[in-house]
Amino acid sequence: MSVNGPLRIPIGCKSIDKALDGGLLIGSINLMYGEPETGKTTMAIQCAVNCARRGYKTLFIDCDSTFSSKRLAQIASKNLEKIAESIFLMRPENFKEQTLVMEKLPNYLTEKFGLAVVDTITSFYRAEVAESPKKTFELNRELNRQLALLAQIAKTHKIAVLLTSQVRSVLNETYESIEPVATRVLKFWAEVIIAMRPTEKPQIIKAILEKAPNAAQYITWFLRIGEGGLYECLHL
Repeated sequence: MSVNGPLRIPIGCKSIDKALDGGLLIGSINLMYGEPETGKTTMAIQCAVNCARRGYKTLFIDCDSTFSSKRLAQIASKNLEKIAESIFLMRPENFKEQTLVMEKLPNYLTEKFGLAVVDTITSFYRAEVAESPKKTFELNRELNRQLALLAQIAKTHKIAVLLTSQVRSVLNETYESIEPVATRVLKFWAEVIIAMRPTEKPQIIKAILEKAPNAAQYITWFLRIGEGGLYECLHL
């Protein structure tokens, strides 16, 4: 992406984009994490659509096989064919293939790319840890290497990188909290972090800004997951 000043990729929710000075941060890693059915993939597709509408391409690495052409059509609505041509889909089948994709990423990001999405960055990692707990340190090191590669690619190619992540429960003496899988690695590399939480109402989620340059932490928004994407919900 040719950058003349601080450009952003809009998320499509006005209040969140305003807090982020326009959207996803170019040249950095942006992280969205949450439980299943909290709109992470919907938001990722929405960002890819908004990127296409500004004339830039998206490389969408779908590690969960959750990218849906039907969902893309709903979110894109008008100009679907033109938008679809700007979104390139890759589907690694295991952690080893994910590693290869990350290593070859600079070869895929030709001119006019503005966004790279990895949905979900921790899926294969989590499966490998569950299968081989003794390899946890080795797998952590490899995931950290992948994040370092993504951070470097974001800077050198002047694109936004959007990662989604699953969560794990963390227990202490007084309460249970939710954190992204591989918390330390992801939070170290991410410049923008948004937590996605379910609410008691179906299709309504809570988005919490945990980290962003020049923005107050823990700003909270309520969003509705609709057919056309994520919308701000002003009244619960």
